[in-house]
Amino acid sequence: MKNFLEASNRSDDPTRRSFLAGLAATTLGVTALPRVGAAAQFTRRVPRARNVIFVYLSGGMSHVDTFDPKPERREVMGPMGIARSSVDGIALGQHLPLLAQRLDRATLIRSMWSNQGAHVQGRYFLHTSYSLRGTIRHPSLGAWLTHADGPDNPTLPPHVTVGGDQYGAASGYLPQSTAPLPIGDPGAGLQASKLPKGVDQGRFDRRLERLRRMNEEYRQNHPGATVDGYDTAYEQAVSLMQSADLQAFDLSLEDEATRAAYGSSKIGQGCLLARRLVEHDVRFVEVVSGNWDTHVENFEALEERLPDLDRALATLISDLEARGLLEDTLLVVASEFGRTPRITEGRNGRDHHPQAFSTLLAGGGIRRGHVHGRTDELGEEVVEGKVTVPDFNATIAHALGLPIDHEFQAPSGRPFKIADKGRPVLEVFE
Repeated sequence: MKNFLEASNRSDDPTRRSFLAGLAATTLGVTALPRVGAAAQFTRRVPRARNVIFVYLSGGMSHVDTFDPKPERREVMGPMGIARSSVDGIALGQHLPLLAQRLDRATLIRSMWSNQGAHVQGRYFLHTSYSLRGTIRHPSLGAWLTHADGPDNPTLPPHVTVGGDQYGAASGYLPQSTAPLPIGDPGAGLQASKLPKGVDQGRFDRRLERLRRMNEEYRQNHPGATVDGYDTAYEQAVSLMQSADLQAFDLSLEDEATRAAYGSSKIGQGCLLARRLVEHDVRFVEVVSGNWDTHVENFEALEERLPDLDRALATLISDLEARGLLEDTLLVVASEFGRTPRITEGRNGRDHHPQAFSTLLAGGGIRRGHVHGRTDELGEEVVEGKVTVPDFNATIAHALGLPIDHEFQAPSGRPFKIADKGRPVLEVFE
């Protein structure tokens, strides 16, 4: 476990930091991995979940067409029907029939609320619990978990994002070592993890030795500067390049039946990669699925996209359960906000709607077959069990045993908490 208080106040010369980051990319071919810090100075709860797979649906997925249908109100549903679930009295949108049959293993939160109705601000708020500001960047939950615990597997990064963007998972004001390792195409494996063309092992070792000498010279010329973290990052990067655990990123090692079950879509392949990574002790994996911004032709767009999501999520839940991973892995499915229940005239679409939307949780100590909260008969407003975005993040942090009541100082000296003022929704836990 790391020392949040010490590491949160560390800073490095930005010019040197940029130089080293670029050098890591060119000489090692991989991004810097998390480093180990000192012992923590706060009390840590026993976690309910060890790992997180966070499926982020970027763009604002329509809640009334998916997790909170209103079958009695045709002016809301339009041509959309429902899929009966494995939980009595609970239905999902018609394009989620497979996931509906796994709801007896999950909790739906139908009372989400956000104060951010624009995409960039909404993405940032969902990931950090704080409003986007020009003066500071806040850490996402994966960075907090990395900062608290570091890696379980010493040769793999504890924090990975598949298909992310700049306002998603990030280290914020925590050390850069807590940032996620980015994976673009889940089916392509970990790119640039081999020695560059024309660089043999001897030449590579000489480059590393020159880097060590540069760091040592920097220490001598700048007493008190922090260099050890970068040394550790390079050591871990080299260890990863030489590790048999690189196979965790190789989906071709899965049998054909499993790959077919997840589907060939990016969300399907991303969820399969996430399962392989947590199986290899990667702690926090975010899988990003885009194009949920359905201002125009909402129903046609969802008819195309939802079946891939349905297959991926249903298979992931069953696969985690079959492998004995579901109890220790918290599956999170969320979007930055919902969409208007009222269908836009002339566009047959739905606009942004942060006042009410839905999320899904499964595994990691979460209740099975449960629904928390309720919206009105149109799905426009929360009428019971309101859960703010910071509350939602506090719930995830609570599952991980993170200290949500502890105040940490950013390098500027300002105090922050992991989920701002959010309080965990204890009702969703077993």
